[in-house]
Amino acid sequence: MSEGTEVTLATVALDEADQPAAGDAGPPRRPWRRKIVPYLLIAPTVIYLAMFFAYPMYEGLRLAIYDDEAELPLIDEASLDGDEVARVEQGTPVAVLGQQGNLLAEETEGGDLLTELWFLVEGEQADGSVVEGWVSEARVRVREEAGDGTPIGGTIRPQLAAGADPFTEIRDEPNENAAAVGQLDERAPIDITEVAILEVWFQVRPLDDSTAAGWAPSRFIQVFENGEEGRIDRGTEGVFTTKFIDRMINDRFFEDAVRTTLLLMVLILPIQFVLAMVMALVIHARIRFTSGFLYAFTLPMGMSDLAVGILFLSIFRGNGFLNSILEGLGIIDSPQAFLTAETRNWIIFAIVLAELWRATSIVMVILVSGLQAIPDETLEAAELFGASYWQRVRHVILPLLRPSIQVALILRTILALQVFAVVVALSGGDVVTVLAHETYRQYDDFRNDNVASAYALFILLLSVASAIFYLRAVRAESEVRDT
Repeated sequence: MSEGTEVTLATVALDEADQPAAGDAGPPRRPWRRKIVPYLLIAPTVIYLAMFFAYPMYEGLRLAIYDDEAELPLIDEASLDGDEVARVEQGTPVAVLGQQGNLLAEETEGGDLLTELWFLVEGEQADGSVVEGWVSEARVRVREEAGDGTPIGGTIRPQLAAGADPFTEIRDEPNENAAAVGQLDERAPIDITEVAILEVWFQVRPLDDSTAAGWAPSRFIQVFENGEEGRIDRGTEGVFTTKFIDRMINDRFFEDAVRTTLLLMVLILPIQFVLAMVMALVIHARIRFTSGFLYAFTLPMGMSDLAVGILFLSIFRGNGFLNSILEGLGIIDSPQAFLTAETRNWIIFAIVLAELWRATSIVMVILVSGLQAIPDETLEAAELFGASYWQRVRHVILPLLRPSIQVALILRTILALQVFAVVVALSGGDVVTVLAHETYRQYDDFRNDNVASAYALFILLLSVASAIFYLRAVRAESEVRDT
């Protein structure tokens, strides 16, 4: 038997010795532990994305296409327990047919809430009997209050109208339609034992529909001064709608904001990419003072958008740096106004310069990272075969940089769609406006969350479309071969 055969047999014997004997299950294997570890590691990321990405995205989309207050149900009686008889859209003109007070729930809030007070009183009737019941605040003159301001005593107000009944009816519930339990004469003294707050309900009918009439709380209805007409102020039932998107499209600033945003992208992105590529090649060349160039190129990354906007505002304003230079060189005799409503092109120019100075370093950092991943041997081989520097950049560096270029273009386009503070600082947001500023205007100035969400959704769609375009247009050679 050869030596190799002996080694093989010995190995087999050891393997057999390590196997559990027949009938002996041995130690349990737990492959599930290895399978569950990646899920445990990724769980915090999933939770984070769900809380701070997926949920805000869902809420933003819902606000843009869903109206929470689109319709108001009308009820057959002035009570939340009544049956729905019709639904009326928000803003519908209505005729007011009547009104009634209902006890106000503690959680009721918001809207143009109308209330009335009713007092539980006890007093002596004209025949000497004592009656206890409810009477409206309008029929009581409060003359005595407790230390906390609660009314505890008073008299019945006299009826001032000619021929009016001098008696005031006392009811068994705080409601004009409740049954009367007695009458009190005018100026009769009373004790007040309880106070009830009632919300006014209106019986309304849409002016364009003579059959749909019902009751609704006052906080949902705006009644005009004549007391006979009004409109549905807001509803309680939501519906899917495109009216907020339509309102965004028909907004007088929408077209101007879209044009300006796209114009800034067209002007900024090509220039910025060329500048960033040059800066990245300078860093990658490892020439003398490379670290100094790197620090100088990345300095703007430490400044906020608003700070950069204010900085360039100080350059282009009437007494700014640019006018001082031009006057010093004798090019102009007096300061020129660059940032006015009549010089819109100068504002665009200032915004482009500010964005180029502020954000070119972001693209440069991404390109430098991609250049660091290119093997030096590849560039040395191209140089050895006689390729010039321009040929190496065009035929070697740029093709290998496609993944980094994808990332840089996607990121920079998304940031260009979101440009906001620089525009506001240089133009005030009125002469020149962009989509991000209109989103803020709708949210802050007009308090319209739905239209603001429609603007935000539009910016998101533009961002996704640009990302898909770059992923298709700028692909690595391996991706092209796979397709």
